Amino acid sequence: MTDADISMQSPREATPLRVLSGIQPTGRFHWGNYFGAIRQYIELQNVGSSFYFIADLHALTTVRDPALLRSLVRDAAIDLVALGLDPTKATLYVQSDVPEVTELMWLLLTVTPMGLLERCHAYKEKKSKGIPADAGLFSYPVLMAADILAYDATIVPVGEDQVQHIEVCRDLANTFNHLYGEVFTLPKARVLDGAAKVPGTDGFKMSKSYDNTLDLFENPTVLRKKIMRMTTDSRPVEQPKDPHSDHLYQLYSLVASEEKRDAMADTYRAGGFGYGQIKKAIADASDEFFAQARDRRQVLEADHGRIEEILSDGAVRARVQARAVLERARKACGLDRSVQP
Repeated sequence: MTDADISMQSPREATPLRVLSGIQPTGRFHWGNYFGAIRQYIELQNVGSSFYFIADLHALTTVRDPALLRSLVRDAAIDLVALGLDPTKATLYVQSDVPEVTELMWLLLTVTPMGLLERCHAYKEKKSKGIPADAGLFSYPVLMAADILAYDATIVPVGEDQVQHIEVCRDLANTFNHLYGEVFTLPKARVLDGAAKVPGTDGFKMSKSYDNTLDLFENPTVLRKKIMRMTTDSRPVEQPKDPHSDHLYQLYSLVASEEKRDAMADTYRAGGFGYGQIKKAIADASDEFFAQARDRRQVLEADHGRIEEILSDGAVRARVQARAVLERARKACGLDRSVQP
């Protein structure tokens, strides 16, 4: 956490430090999700108050199978708690369980210039490739703004590719505040460390769209086989190698202790090793690194009601906050009939 994050300015200066972020349930979580984002969510739950949501409404732009979406939402909740998100410290909830957010989205849409959304990268990318873009994708940044503003969030941890959407959120909040008074807190992006630095099995950025992921809770035998099949170069065994330029070493560094990382780096520089040795070390280290999370996940999976209790409790707490912000916005723009003209 930087001093700039903590001392940010907003129209509502009395608002305490509050972290908010969401994650889409469009597939099972992989190492890129954990090391790029989830791990830092868990660290931030100890700083101020924090709200984390499973973005099922956003996921509707890509997931059109109802049964699959329900399953992915439940799996996402179980995974997050198993990995260390503590529902007694952070508010964990499902986005669609807080209808106040979608009403707030409409209020924001009424002050959103079309040109602003036309310049957003997700819409522009699809349009440039000739892929049909629906209104859900087009207005995605406005729903994201409502997600943030509904909780008076001050810090929003995001990847570099989402920073533009935080700027859109700030623009919309500023416009609304200019028209109706100081209603919304202005959030600030906190770019996640390493969000784009987790290599996949082919050496490129780990992503579901590239089919190169290592899933967090994959069957250990299947995961080990996937690791042993990872792409490598053809340099001879005896040749010394730079560890930091090799994606196998980068993956190993994520799950190994500092002492073991240093020892592995020395092995690379000395040469005389085979990549199979490194792959086995990755598999062994990952087994140990995620062992406690796997155990917690098994317990949560067996307790069918526990996750629903956590999500229901989170939704209640989230709705209290979102309702207060929505009522503030409704009153400011004239939707509160209790105020006589």
